[in-house]
Amino acid sequence: MIETIKLTKSYGNLIAANEITLSLNDGDVFGFIGPNGSGKTTTMRMIATLLAPDYGECY
Repeated sequence: MIETIKLTKSYGNLIAANEITLSLNDGDVFGFIGPNGSGKTTTMRMIATLLAPDYGECY
């Protein structure tokens, strides 16, 4: 299970991920779709603990 609660990351004035909340159960399939610069990689890095969020939690 993966759960994020209000994951937020910013770089200066640029907000890369803004209060992302999601819950995925074992076996769920989920895809991130969006334009360049929309925070997909930043969110995945926070979930993988490669990047610390400025605010929020991930379990």
